[in-house]
Amino acid sequence: MKKIVFATKNAGKMKEIKEILADTGCEIISMKEAGISLDVEENGVTFEENARIKAREVAKYTNAIVLADDSGLEVDYLGKEPGIYSARYLGEDTSYEIKNKAILDRLNGVDKTDRTARFVCAIVAVLPTKEELTTLETMEGYIGLAPEGENGFGYDPIFCADGYECSTALLSMEVKNELSHRGKALRAMKTLLLQKGIL
Repeated sequence: MKKIVFATKNAGKMKEIKEILADTGCEIISMKEAGISLDVEENGVTFEENARIKAREVAKYTNAIVLADDSGLEVDYLGKEPGIYSARYLGEDTSYEIKNKAILDRLNGVDKTDRTARFVCAIVAVLPTKEELTTLETMEGYIGLAPEGENGFGYDPIFCADGYECSTALLSMEVKNELSHRGKALRAMKTLLLQKGIL
């Protein structure tokens, strides 16, 4: 069975990834499950660069297919903040409850039409041959007025996808995977890997 190592320590993210890639017939494990313990410095200036840095670093320790993603929230009214700093916004160990409240506070009184935002996800694959593949996808939407829902993680409770009048944390996992930036980027990557005969 082919193995895919995903360069993340985030349990919520791994759950999404395993569901989306379940039909590939590959064993999908996190870098922790692969016994790889690294703290990679993400010093790129784009989502793609950061994903590439992570994938290349983890690929040094395995002959499996390595996938890494970098994703984040861009809020147009805030000059596309927090962007590539989404996970580190207001400090590495700051809870998402605090991060979400800070964004809502900064948008206090701003009309819905000016609350446009998107989730962005770049995925980079490093193959055993060291060839690299990249996909980039978004989920467009807006920032709600208050946090709602328990189904998601991170910024999900304050983000509403276009066409839905509720936060992505209130959507079922099936609907969210269909809409999400990560779901789209993973499916695009799966297509690339299939086209190249790797899966």
